[in-house]
Amino acid sequence: MSELTAKRAGVKPALHALFLVFRIGSERYALRATEVAEVLPRLPLKPIAHAPHWVAGVFAWRGAVVPVIDLSALTFGTPAQARTSTRLVLVHYRPDEHAQAQMLGLILEQATDTLRCDPADFQSYGLDNRQAPYLGPVREDAHGLLQWVRVADLLDERVRALLFPTPPLDPSLLEECP
Repeated sequence: MSELTAKRAGVKPALHALFLVFRIGSERYALRATEVAEVLPRLPLKPIAHAPHWVAGVFAWRGAVVPVIDLSALTFGTPAQARTSTRLVLVHYRPDEHAQAQMLGLILEQATDTLRCDPADFQSYGLDNRQAPYLGPVREDAHGLLQWVRVADLLDERVRALLFPTPPLDPSLLEECP
């Protein structure tokens, strides 16, 4: 049914969203495309000393230094395989709706497909996974289960402070106390 036909019939068209589909091992996951800024090939990264093993490093992008995490290493402890389909996906990381978005890189395997579907098709799977709060609801299709990864929930406070430190206060802005 076309959108025009739906309007004439008084039927609301289904709300669909675009998702970037990728894999961790043999399992399928998805990011909402509105959270994706750019999809790049895998690039060389500068490691960060004493960072968690799943923090892959940083790289320079358009005049800014962007931290990168390996989602496979974060989720299952195994780094993403170096494949031709492994991508460095830049996302708009915003831990809450009031925070300013910052660029965060994600190393994702087989990040070459997209899917347009109704976000309401994703359903809770009934497990409160406090160790991986970014793993959201699942959607079943002909290829099995697809799990939604929520970008806002990727980093805990400790890692967020490591990757996005608060800039030091400019001393010239401070008033002198009498």
